[in-house]
Amino acid sequence: MKVKFIVIITLAICFSMQSYSQNLNWENLKPEQEHVVNINIGWDYGLVFGAGYGYKLKTKMPVVLQASQSFPSGKNIFDDFKTKVGAQIRLYKLNHIQLSTSINGVYRRYQNPLVSLSNFGSDVSVTAGYYRSRYFVAGEAGFDKAIVTHFKHSNSFKDIYPKVRDGWYEPATGGNFQYGLKTGFSTKNSDVTLRFGKVITQDFKTTPLITFYAEFGYALKFK
Repeated sequence: MKVKFIVIITLAICFSMQSYSQNLNWENLKPEQEHVVNINIGWDYGLVFGAGYGYKLKTKMPVVLQASQSFPSGKNIFDDFKTKVGAQIRLYKLNHIQLSTSINGVYRRYQNPLVSLSNFGSDVSVTAGYYRSRYFVAGEAGFDKAIVTHFKHSNSFKDIYPKVRDGWYEPATGGNFQYGLKTGFSTKNSDVTLRFGKVITQDFKTTPLITFYAEFGYALKFK
């Protein structure tokens, strides 16, 4: 029971780390602007830094392929990280009302004195809002799922619980819903954005240690 309790707490901390990504003003993204790079800083169980790159495909339906990396602040920032690869797609537009989705595969790593966790998962979100060339305001909702996780326990942990075993564990080990607002101000070649909202666990019963997220970002768009 003690082992299970420690694992649950560890997973709750690990898999609540948000996915930071491109926050696009679709109305301001010009046809010739194929590349988007962004940096961001946010709050999620502490201070988190991120960077990303997007490439806009020449398709009828606007699609931006994307990759991003985020790290929590701390002494050894590379002990914990989150990598995301996927795409953003604008699904619908009616005048200035737009609907888009973001679909991604996720790899994340978390380490503490007891265990090192490596996880593959998924991240899916939907955004709907009002977009103008100079600004936008939108609501967002998403689900971040940890699908399969590798446990590597420390020697000190094994000394206390010698029967514990390292290895991959499934089925899925955890997930979080996020919902909130995002807004931004745009110039000819850049976007300044702000996101904030709440986090709840997939069982709607467990309360995360920190129940909100926030992110401030800057994106540069160019040919």
